[in-house]
Amino acid sequence: MPLSRFLVALATLLCAATCLAQPYQASAPLSWELKNARWFDGQKIQRGNLYVENGVFVAKKPAKVNRKMDMRGQVLINPLAEAHNHNLQTAWGWGQYADNYIDHGVLYAAMLCGDPDGVAEVRPLAAAPAAPDMSFVTACITSPDGYPLATVLPQPSPETAAAQKQLVLVDSPEQANAQWPAIKARGGQWLRLVLAHSERPELHRQTQMFGRLGLRPDTAATLTRLAHADGRRVVAHVETAADFDAALAAGVDVIGHLPGYANTLDEAPEVFAISEAAAAQAARQRTAVITTTAATGLFKLEPAALAALREVQRTNLARLQAAGVQLLIGSDVFIGTSRMELHALDALGLERATLLRLATQDTPRALFPGRKLGCFEPGCEASFLVLGDDPLADLAQVDMPMLRVKQGRLLTRLADVAAASSQAVTSTADAPKARAKKKPPKGKAQGKAASKTKAR
Repeated sequence: MPLSRFLVALATLLCAATCLAQPYQASAPLSWELKNARWFDGQKIQRGNLYVENGVFVAKKPAKVNRKMDMRGQVLINPLAEAHNHNLQTAWGWGQYADNYIDHGVLYAAMLCGDPDGVAEVRPLAAAPAAPDMSFVTACITSPDGYPLATVLPQPSPETAAAQKQLVLVDSPEQANAQWPAIKARGGQWLRLVLAHSERPELHRQTQMFGRLGLRPDTAATLTRLAHADGRRVVAHVETAADFDAALAAGVDVIGHLPGYANTLDEAPEVFAISEAAAAQAARQRTAVITTTAATGLFKLEPAALAALREVQRTNLARLQAAGVQLLIGSDVFIGTSRMELHALDALGLERATLLRLATQDTPRALFPGRKLGCFEPGCEASFLVLGDDPLADLAQVDMPMLRVKQGRLLTRLADVAAASSQAVTSTADAPKARAKKKPPKGKAQGKAASKTKAR
């Protein structure tokens, strides 16, 4: 075992009893020399030496190296990204789940339905070096009886819906135009629109459906037009294939679910099947789709119903991939992260290299398009996970990061390790030099030889 692996294993054992309650700390930015490295480049495993200085990968060894490691036997991947969740959009959720993201190696995340005041409390926390990088949606728009009112209100009713402040309620294109100044005032570069069973307008008259529906297609189209005119982008929640079509007709930038992630009305699986024409339209319009297949496991379906829904998901994924639609990795699992989605998609048969590329390259770049993420070339942000072996052969390696590094900083639950990391350290990349034996003085050596002769 290379010394670096031994040291990480030892730190893990020492930390097991004491670290669970400790928050993650970030070291100062370190310069690194990673010898005999292997890393995933989006298609295959590459080999060579890697160097880090000032938070980015560089072409040559830095003049001063804080960490020199032999990476033989290990594999580096870029951090994972979570394109759809809600668990870090409040200060309470941050306290509960932020360190889980670091544990899971998820260093980029999008929260898709926060209110401005709640997100304002989170932003300083998200600015810490040991925090995941965040993108927030603070304008989440649904109908007056729409999703997720049934989830966020203790007692869903028209009165409580009108009083809440997390969601913006819009009932028509006219209301969309009238409320646009207030929607703009909520800030952010994104809007989230809710489309749910939009092909069944009669459901709006059923009391038991209160809080589970969404916008009219014409209202969604008006809001999308207003957002684009103001330089903002739009992500749409969808349930059915008809919602998917309505989102495309509205011209949204991202569709927040693969249709068929849930079947809350016990409908036929065909209701969720994306057509080839819709997939082709999404590709033409460059509309990305967030997968969220891990969320299906939250609904506790009977085996036959679950199998039918999973088959629709496989077909939808294959159809979107064949058309060239951009897929983004997101779980929409409140108690989890996109690592759950990674395994859910693997179980659905997504090709392993494609899956890792989506998680570590395509999704981070979609969330933060102005940054050089998901790469190991000079100039790329030096954020990576060190795994024990090749995740293309064994995806479970992603579940056990040995090291987590963000922009050259070591992330650790050991405060002493974080504080001391920028000091000179023992290299694990070079074999220790053997001490040369001193030759005894000439006269002394002859004396020893003579005494040995006498003893014989």
